Amino acid sequence: MAFEGFFSALAALIPALFLAAGVYIYVALVRQINARLVEPEGILERRFGWPEAVLAGFFILLLLYGLAASTSRDVTRVQPHDLLNSTALSLGLLVFIASFLHLRRFDLNSLSGFSKIGFGRAVTTGTILLVAAYPLVVFAEVVTQRLLHRTLEKQGIIELFNASGALSQRILIILIAVVVAPLAEEFFFRFFLYGVLRQYFGRGMGVVTNAILFAAVHAHLPSFAALFVLGICFTIAYEWSGSLLVSMTMHALFNGLALTALAFPEVIPQ
Repeated sequence: MAFEGFFSALAALIPALFLAAGVYIYVALVRQINARLVEPEGILERRFGWPEAVLAGFFILLLLYGLAASTSRDVTRVQPHDLLNSTALSLGLLVFIASFLHLRRFDLNSLSGFSKIGFGRAVTTGTILLVAAYPLVVFAEVVTQRLLHRTLEKQGIIELFNASGALSQRILIILIAVVVAPLAEEFFFRFFLYGVLRQYFGRGMGVVTNAILFAAVHAHLPSFAALFVLGICFTIAYEWSGSLLVSMTMHALFNGLALTALAFPEVIPQ
C-alpha cells in the first residue's frame, strides 16, 4: 500500500515538474530577449514600413471577416475539398506576401533568419523548445476541459483524419499538416504579422496579438487556449533564435506527433 501511495504521488508530481520546467525555460528565453542591450545582427532588416503595416492590417481584417462568416453558418465536418481549398489559399498568400516583400527589396533569406543557423541546429533547437512547450499546451487544454466540464471535441482536420479510410487521403493530410501548414502559417504569423506588430506595438503586444490571431484563425473554440499558448511559444522561439526555421520545426513536429498519436490509438493514449 505504501508503494502504491508513493507511485501515485510520483505520477501526480511528474506532470507538475514538467510544467514548471516548461515555464522556467520560456521565462528564461523572454529574459534573455529583454536583456539584449544590442539587437542581434540583421534585426534592422526585420523592421517593416507603412506599406507592410497596411497590408498586414488588410489581412487581419480579412481574417476577422472570415471568422465572423464562419460563425454564422453551420460547419459540422471538414471535407477533403475544404482542406485543398484552404491549402491553396495558404500557399497563394505565402507567394503573394513573399513577392510583395521581394518587390520592396527585402532580403527574405536574412530577414527570416534562414541563413543565421544551420538546418541541423534549427531542428535540434526546435525539438527541445517543443518538448518544453508541450506541458504548457497540455495544461491550457486541461484547464479548458475543466472550465467547460466536458471532453473537448477535436478539430475538423483531426476528425477528417480519423474518419478517412483511404491511405492516399491520410498521406495528403499528413503532408498538409507537417509541410504546408508549418511553412505557410509560420511565414504569415511569425515572420510577417509578428514582424509588423513588433515594429509598431513592441514585442509584448506583438507576441500576444499574434498568438490570439493564430488561435482564432483555426476557428475551433475548444482549442483556443491551447493554440494561444502554442502560438506564444512559437513566437518566443522565433524571436529568441532569430530563425524562422526553429518555429517551423516546432510546428511541423507538433502536427506530426498529433497525427502519429491518432494513427496508432492502440499504442499511444489519446
